[in-house]
Amino acid sequence: MAVMVYQSAHDLSVRLVDETLNAELDDYIARRGRNPLSLPPATVTLQGYVREAGETDGVPDYLARLPPGRHEVRVGTLFYRAAVLDRDNTRYYLLYDISLKLKREQRFAQQLSIVAVAMTLLSTLLGIFLSGAAVAPVADLAARVRHRRPEDWDQPLAEHFHDREIEELAGVFDRQLSRMRAFMERERAFGADMSHELRTALAVILSATEVLLDDDKLNEKQKARVQRIERAARDMAELGTALLLMAREDHAQPGGGCRVAAVVEEAVEKQRHILASKPVAVDVQTDPELVVAADCGLVDILVSNLVRNAFSYTDAGSVTIHQDSRSLVISDTGRGLPGDAIDQAFLRHFRDMASTGAGIGLSLVKQICDRYGWQVRLESGEHQGTTVSVLFAR
Repeated sequence: MAVMVYQSAHDLSVRLVDETLNAELDDYIARRGRNPLSLPPATVTLQGYVREAGETDGVPDYLARLPPGRHEVRVGTLFYRAAVLDRDNTRYYLLYDISLKLKREQRFAQQLSIVAVAMTLLSTLLGIFLSGAAVAPVADLAARVRHRRPEDWDQPLAEHFHDREIEELAGVFDRQLSRMRAFMERERAFGADMSHELRTALAVILSATEVLLDDDKLNEKQKARVQRIERAARDMAELGTALLLMAREDHAQPGGGCRVAAVVEEAVEKQRHILASKPVAVDVQTDPELVVAADCGLVDILVSNLVRNAFSYTDAGSVTIHQDSRSLVISDTGRGLPGDAIDQAFLRHFRDMASTGAGIGLSLVKQICDRYGWQVRLESGEHQGTTVSVLFAR
């Protein structure tokens, strides 16, 4: 816009100068027609020259080379607008001093630039202020939604806003939060009911297996089958406990945390039956100093799943379980995983061709590690064994 204004002003001033030159030339030519001895204009701003056909002097060199028309001429520090006209074998030269005009244009350009910059800054500040004022209610709504706690859900968001659009948006959030609350209540009730019913059924099964195992009339085959039922029931109870613990909002174990060494040793003894008569050597090294701020039930689920996998998929060789002050590393010389399966091993329900489980063990391990900010890494190769490392955050 500023450039257009400056260009328009410049074009107008040039047109006015050209009109002045035309008028002065016409006036002088008319006077010379009446009086051939009439002298050309010679004022502060105008200077004229005349050259008859065949003459070679009387005109400065910087004008003599100019063809008929309008020209910009600089002489020293002065600037002129020159008009050259041929008429009746006579060439007329007329100069108009535009030095002052150029200085005025330069000042005008500077002033115009200052005004343009000031208007730009003012417009920017005004735009920031207006956009902030327009977005403020939305930002307030976003902050209220972000910091909203479950105990605040009974207080509608819409009552804090009076703008119709924001009030309608807050009403949408209120309705969505109400649906979420109802859904969570249903999920919580379902989890509690299912936990109670499953625990009751599992308690009955475990009690029955204990009674059967105390019966001396059972032979070894029958006892082995009852023990298998007992282990399946205990595994189901542990899985249910893990899922319930994962659904809880509190992450840490009350009372100071969990001693990992005790959990590892218990998990190894609990899963040792999987090895049975396999020619597998088990090496366990623990550090009793490591205590993590986590629920012992979840730590047990994590360790038991890793130990169970190592025992289940190692037919011969060794399983090494090393737990130090920072990490737990379980290595085996078992079947291993193909390269394309390693990246998917922690996905829920992923099962390798040789897998016999449900595909949720390693997924649970990953979820527990993510819950507490621990790092889990799996290294494996087909027929080369597997190593799983868990780095505990201290």
